[in-house]
Amino acid sequence: MNKTAIKNFAIWARNKLIADICYRAGLMGITEKGIADPLPQSTLDAQFYDIGAAEPYLVAGEAIKQRRQLVEVIRDKEKDSDYRTAYQYVMEEVAYTWFNRLIAVRFMEVNDYLPSHLRVLSSESGKVEPDLVTTPFDAELPFTAEEEAQIIQWKQDNKLDELFRFLFIKQCNALNEILPGLFEKTTDYTEVLLNLSVVDQEGVVYKLTHDIPEKDFNIEQGGQVEIIGWLYQYYNTALNEQVYDGRFSKDKIPKELLPAATTIYTPDWAIRYMVENSLGRLWVEGHPDSDLRKNWKYYLDEAPQEPEVQAKLADIRKEYAALSPEDLTLIDPCMGSGHILVYAFDVLMQIYTSVGYSERDAAKSILEHNLYGLDIDDRAYQLAYFAVMMKARQYNRRILNGENTCHVYAIQESNSINRAHLKFFGAGLSDLEKNTAKMQLEGLLDILTDAKEYGSILNVPEYNWDLLRRFVGSIDDEVQISLESAGVEQTAEELAKLIDLGETMARKYWVTCTNPPYAGTSNLSARVNNFVKKNYPDSKADLFAVFIERCRAMTADNGYQAMITQHSWMFL
Repeated sequence: MNKTAIKNFAIWARNKLIADICYRAGLMGITEKGIADPLPQSTLDAQFYDIGAAEPYLVAGEAIKQRRQLVEVIRDKEKDSDYRTAYQYVMEEVAYTWFNRLIAVRFMEVNDYLPSHLRVLSSESGKVEPDLVTTPFDAELPFTAEEEAQIIQWKQDNKLDELFRFLFIKQCNALNEILPGLFEKTTDYTEVLLNLSVVDQEGVVYKLTHDIPEKDFNIEQGGQVEIIGWLYQYYNTALNEQVYDGRFSKDKIPKELLPAATTIYTPDWAIRYMVENSLGRLWVEGHPDSDLRKNWKYYLDEAPQEPEVQAKLADIRKEYAALSPEDLTLIDPCMGSGHILVYAFDVLMQIYTSVGYSERDAAKSILEHNLYGLDIDDRAYQLAYFAVMMKARQYNRRILNGENTCHVYAIQESNSINRAHLKFFGAGLSDLEKNTAKMQLEGLLDILTDAKEYGSILNVPEYNWDLLRRFVGSIDDEVQISLESAGVEQTAEELAKLIDLGETMARKYWVTCTNPPYAGTSNLSARVNNFVKKNYPDSKADLFAVFIERCRAMTADNGYQAMITQHSWMFL
């Protein structure tokens, strides 16, 4: 794997994407200095903005709504900081979103995982123009008659960049059906800011397809899903440097930069060592006849023990012997781009197939029963989700049918939940069940307030998750549309996601395996600092020490906890 090429591309692509997206926003009167009003000649259907040229810039149709959404997002973010910070955050977020999608589509096209089997960013023949642009109607994408006419017109006018942007958005929206965790539908401001070119040899698409060797993506030629993680790590290099250049010596690190401040990509050998000696050990100690250990380069056999210790270990291993592959739950509570989960998938596959499972059935079961992950970074979550699903696709070509569960989650805040809607839920439940569900949901919402600042160190009690799902899933049929009940269905969807997240944070796992964040808690916000002092008094000095304590609480008795730590854990 050419890590130099990967690093150079990721760092350059971040700056290029941000610059291109800021340029696009500027055409619509949205810059780092402020938000301009439309020119006087504007109408409801056509807005004009002064860009310093002879002719103003026209925004029409759906783009007017998307621009309005962009303004609303910036203004909402401005409430927590200032306009310049809010603008930069939103531009960065949009760039990150399109970076993730570009990387995902590139991985899928190289490995022929796209449903249409048609290349989107490159060409099988090696020409610059992608196959999607050459033969758009072979892509099996849903076009209206008007869109078909527009595609033909763009081709006739040789407007390849306009055509590509339209088709790329269409392709991403279509992939929502099979990978909803990464390809959210982009009918919002994210779409209107997309500014990619397939003609420009100094553009992101050309550099991605030409600067990084294709074999680094191709799993049949030695490529690995792990390239996703390396791109994530290097993309965040500039953000990481922002955190440590001294600018936050007085101001605490903001929660938006926490992922970058604490992200270090874990070397492959370290991950193999941790997973083999936790998940792998758990299985082979309960199944001593297994010969799987021969596959594990970093597995260490147990040292000789005193007789009384050996007797106790024998009792514990009886418990391990009763475990089936489906029982082997593993969580990475700081999963980043999912590197640990991806290797754990391979080890679990070896365990499953050693007892007779087919790779196809094992892949489905691993997604459903075994792997769990958490992270505060939404974009890292997207890449971890994608990496795990691509690993499953490697073993089961039918896994991308939109029906398979993947238990990785971005930690979300409950701040925006309309709690007044809780009274509309619970149709068909008894009064006791309703009251219990309301009380527990209120408790969960309280815990997840400002959760992006705390992440996985939040302690969630073991609530009645089945009851909470039934409560949220049954809206009173007599609810009338009113100002008070407006949006209740949306609230139900948001609550369902928080319930899944809460259950993942609350449960115990046979293996907890992670490379925790490293940050002195004195550098974090006063809220986090106070929370840590109150809830983790024995480990409060550094986040990595707090996570040692938190991961112990997430691990079942006699389970395994595998972590990368500094030697100072002994004193913290």
